[in-house]
Amino acid sequence: MTTTGEWQRLAGPKVVALGGGHGLAASLSALRRVSGRLSAVVTVADDGGSSGRLRRELGVLPPGDLRMALAALCGDDDWGHTWARVLQHRFASSGELHNHSVGNLLIVALWELLDGHVEGLDWVGRLLGAQGRVLPMSSTALDIQALVARLERGASARREMETVVGQHAVATALGTVVAVELLPHDPPACPEALTAIEEADWVVLGPGSWFTSVIPHLLVPDLRDALLTTSARRLVTLNLSAEGGETEGFTPEMYIEVLGAYAPELTIDAVLADPGSVPDERLLRRVAGDFGAALTVAKIAMDDGTARHDPQRLAHAYAEIFAREQTHGRIREWR
Repeated sequence: MTTTGEWQRLAGPKVVALGGGHGLAASLSALRRVSGRLSAVVTVADDGGSSGRLRRELGVLPPGDLRMALAALCGDDDWGHTWARVLQHRFASSGELHNHSVGNLLIVALWELLDGHVEGLDWVGRLLGAQGRVLPMSSTALDIQALVARLERGASARREMETVVGQHAVATALGTVVAVELLPHDPPACPEALTAIEEADWVVLGPGSWFTSVIPHLLVPDLRDALLTTSARRLVTLNLSAEGGETEGFTPEMYIEVLGAYAPELTIDAVLADPGSVPDERLLRRVAGDFGAALTVAKIAMDDGTARHDPQRLAHAYAEIFAREQTHGRIREWR
C-alpha cells in the first residue's frame, strides 16, 4: 500500500481531475489507467441524502462525492473490487442507519479521529489501495445550503425567475439554470488541491452535472486563480447528454461557453466529445477553437444505450490526447 505522498506513479502525466458525483467517478476510472500521478479535486456543496444528514448532524464536509471518487480509484483486482463495493454499500433498515453508506461513515469517522480532512481521506485511500489521491475543493464545511441558483421557468411567453437554494434542490429543480453562486462567496480552497493543480501536467474538467459539480470549482476564488495560472494544459470532457432541469436543452457548445462565463480568462487546450452527442461537429470545433482548444471526437460512450462513459474507451481517448500533445512537445517533460 501507499503512504502519504507516495501515490502510485506510472509512466504518464500528472493529472488533476475536477468535478463530483458520477461524472468525476467515470473520469477517474479512466484516468487511473493512464496517469502517472492522479489527484481528484471534489466539490463539497452536496446537501442531499446520507451526506446531507451527516452535514446537518455533525457539521462535516459532505462525504458522498469524496467516497465515490475513492471507489473509482480502486484497482481492478479482487482487493479493489471488494473495497469499492464495501465503500458504496448502503444500509437498508427502518432505523437511523437507513440509506447511509459504509464509505460515508468510514470517512467521517477518520475525520473525527485524525482531525484533518485530507489526512482522513489519505488513510481511506491507503486502505483501498487507491490509484490516486482524493481532495476536497475546500477544507472548510460550507453552509448546508451553500449552492444558490437562479432558474428560469415557464413557457417562452411567460418566463419567471426563481431562486433555488441547496445542491440537491438545484440538481432536481424543474427549469433552466441561469446562474449559480456559492455562499459564502469566498470559501478557502484546500491547500493540497492548489499544490496539485500547480504541479500538474493536465487538468481535466468534466464530465458531470455542470452547475452543481463542475462550475462550483470556479466559484472558489483561489481555486479559480490556480486554474488560470497553472502551466498545466486544460482538457474539458463533455457530457453525453443534457440533464433534465439543470442543463435542459444544452448543446455541446454551451458547456464550454458556460465555463467561459464563470472564468473569462480561462483557456482550454483540448475538448473531448462522443460523436453521438455532437449534432454539429463543425460548430463545436469552432467554439472550442475560440477558447484555444483542439477538438477530439471519439467513441467514449457505453454501448448499452445509457448516457454513461465507458472507462476503457475514455482511458484510450485520454491516452491518445496526452500522447499527441507530448509528441508535439507542448507540455513539460513528464517526471
